[in-house]
Amino acid sequence: MNLPNKLTLLRVVMIPIFVVLLLYKGGQDQTLRIAALIVFCLASFTDFLDGQIARKQQLVTDFGKFMDPLADKLLVCSALICLIELDQLPAWYVIIIIAREFIISGFRLVAADNGIVIAASWWGKFKTTFQMLTVILLIINIPVLSTVTAIIALIALVLTIVSLVDYMAKNIRVITEGGM
Repeated sequence: MNLPNKLTLLRVVMIPIFVVLLLYKGGQDQTLRIAALIVFCLASFTDFLDGQIARKQQLVTDFGKFMDPLADKLLVCSALICLIELDQLPAWYVIIIIAREFIISGFRLVAADNGIVIAASWWGKFKTTFQMLTVILLIINIPVLSTVTAIIALIALVLTIVSLVDYMAKNIRVITEGGM
């Protein structure tokens, strides 16, 4: 269990803490929202940090390849679902994002079964960045930033769709030819 893998596990452990802080008292307690924001930002930072350390120190492991993207998905999807509960996002928006994650995970499972590794794309990395930024802006919930928040959320949604199309186009052989 190396440092990047410990950071990934830390991110997973931080998710329920974040959820409780954000949803407690219906998200109305500003102190708890700020605490939730801090936990979310720290968890998001571990995503950046674990990848940097793993690559620089050549500590990339199969566990990390599996758990890092899973931890990212759990963090972002948990936050988005909480934001539905707080009436800050429509369900259809979150459904599109979660559907994309299931589709890509399915592609990766089929590819792995055929000995193919589907690496993260830049589109996927941009998507994650904009989704995390959307969550941060929604947690902060400053009315004067509502237009900026809406634009960032729209960009996140577009990047979600673009990254899905990109993954599918680049890896369609995984499904159509069984990875051959």
